[in-house]
Amino acid sequence: MNQWLKSTLPYLGLALALIVITVVFSLLSKNFFQLSTLTTIANQIPELTFVAIGMTLVLVIRGIDLSVGSLLALASAIIGVMMVRYQWNLVSSLLVALLATLVCGTISGALTTLLRIPSFIVTLGMLEIARGGTKLITNSQTVYIGQRVEWFGEPVQGLGVSPAFLAAAVAVLIAQLLLVRTVFGRYCVAIGTNAEVVRMSGIRTWPYTIAVFSISGLCCAFAAWAQLGRMPTSDPNAALGLELSAIAACVIGGTSLMGGRGTVIGTFLGVLIIQTLQTGLAQIGVRDENKQIITGAVIILAVSIDALRSRSSDG
Repeated sequence: MNQWLKSTLPYLGLALALIVITVVFSLLSKNFFQLSTLTTIANQIPELTFVAIGMTLVLVIRGIDLSVGSLLALASAIIGVMMVRYQWNLVSSLLVALLATLVCGTISGALTTLLRIPSFIVTLGMLEIARGGTKLITNSQTVYIGQRVEWFGEPVQGLGVSPAFLAAAVAVLIAQLLLVRTVFGRYCVAIGTNAEVVRMSGIRTWPYTIAVFSISGLCCAFAAWAQLGRMPTSDPNAALGLELSAIAACVIGGTSLMGGRGTVIGTFLGVLIIQTLQTGLAQIGVRDENKQIITGAVIILAVSIDALRSRSSDG
């Protein structure tokens, strides 16, 4: 019972924070606590959820992936160009996008672990490569796809939420089970805690590092599909700064920037907190500049709490 309570307590804290934010905005705006607002929030989070799933795994092994926003834009560009310019169907176009982001993620993971280059540097370079590739593919122009992808982002009749949200929710559950119920997940946590000890135990760490960055790349392609369902245009400037939101969602959800700790369920709650905060601020008329300041302050607060928590656990 004590173990169950200990594992559940962080989720309860995040859920309480989400409830408090919802209550505050419900008092400030009479239109906030309505079914239409809540379903809108749910249908706006799939792309961030997919990206944050991959980011959680990367952070758990004590890495970081700054390329996720650019990889999402690259996948979106590939899907748009293949469907519009070459008249491919959605499935074939998505498979090409998945392959492209998988290759990019694998390269980032291989350079990080085999050449011992910090993931910050590697993925910063991949960010530029992917963004440049996106502009090259689209000729720096927006590609309109239209109804062939819109269905994925439209609410299902009777449910109110989109297929993209349902897919993201399933992905959260699968990734959570992968992290906490499999040998792969336990080794990822061990690598993030102390990679040298893992190596001394006779376990090769490089396959797990490469696999995690590859999964992060795949998540970006699914995020691109989710974004296209909501906004059916491939924009070469899409998802700028998304990596910061993904990292913020992970940290708010309890994933440590120091590695070795994190849950996908917590990250999902972090995504909900960020989106609820942004939606609530918009409804009460806060300007975009002020929303950025408030969101940035929340990120700094979350990182500071994580640093204090890590310091206290080390002590």
